[in-house]
Amino acid sequence: MRAVRVSEFGGPEVLKLQDVPDPKPDSGQVLIRVKAVGVNPVDTYIRAGVYPRKPNLPYTPGTDAAGTVEAVGPNVKRFKAGDRVYTSQTITGGYAQLAVAEESRVHPLPSEISFQQGAALGIPYGTAFRALFQRAKVKAGETLLVHGGSGGVGTAAIQLARAFGLTVIGTAGTEKGLKLVTAQGAHHVADHRTPDYEKQIMNFTGGHGVDVIAEMLANVNLAKHLTLLAPSGGRIVIIGNRGSIEINPRDAMMREATMLGMTMWLAGPADIAEIHAALYAGLEKGTLRPVIGHELPLAEVVRSHHQVLEPGAYGKIVLLP
Repeated sequence: MRAVRVSEFGGPEVLKLQDVPDPKPDSGQVLIRVKAVGVNPVDTYIRAGVYPRKPNLPYTPGTDAAGTVEAVGPNVKRFKAGDRVYTSQTITGGYAQLAVAEESRVHPLPSEISFQQGAALGIPYGTAFRALFQRAKVKAGETLLVHGGSGGVGTAAIQLARAFGLTVIGTAGTEKGLKLVTAQGAHHVADHRTPDYEKQIMNFTGGHGVDVIAEMLANVNLAKHLTLLAPSGGRIVIIGNRGSIEINPRDAMMREATMLGMTMWLAGPADIAEIHAALYAGLEKGTLRPVIGHELPLAEVVRSHHQVLEPGAYGKIVLLP
């Protein structure tokens, strides 16, 4: 089969498309014929060697893939050859024509959802659900700010929040992105390129502030976002970060604010089961619909790793093996 291999940590140029032996499923494992694979920012951090969890070299990147079951190993009970599925974590890597995953990390893909959309579920929708419901413990009627609402996690957060009954404020940095945020159901939209967007957000809340913030880029926004929280009980969930920042702790003290970190790597089996049961229900009912911004052939994997870190995110980038 064809697969992307990384033999040394470094820039996007270390991603090499090669011929490798087909993987085989062991006991409790599922072999997936990959039809689409999602590209996530974390893939680039791992490839560069700057992420706390480093795979053994060489390795094939990619956790989020969708396709059909090619074969199953002994003791697999939930899937059979031909089933449409997506996976939220692979063993052999998703940037490939075939991938092996543990049965617990494979999930049924409703017929209404394309393989490209299925490849956009694992990290983006899993992250959004974990941030909102398992970490911030949002309540219907609260106000949520999604700063960077046009990307994969942002659109997922908006869709999940609207379905749960939150008032959603979304931001984006391009006209196209602003239209997308509106289309996903945000009640209010602000352009975070404008110097007074924080004032706009406070005006949307009548000066009260927001209850929860989904923080996509903490090293840029955390200090000013603390000042946007409601006076008591506000929470910021830190989803993304690319460096250090100085904050004024008094901004948190005066609001009795809570800052919550999160990572999908620490989600336990019960958390994972809850996430994907909820996602399946939303996909089946039509309240969740992943937005695909770019589709690229697997041979253009280097380009995909440049694009996923560029400003002006729009939906999800997927590779097609």
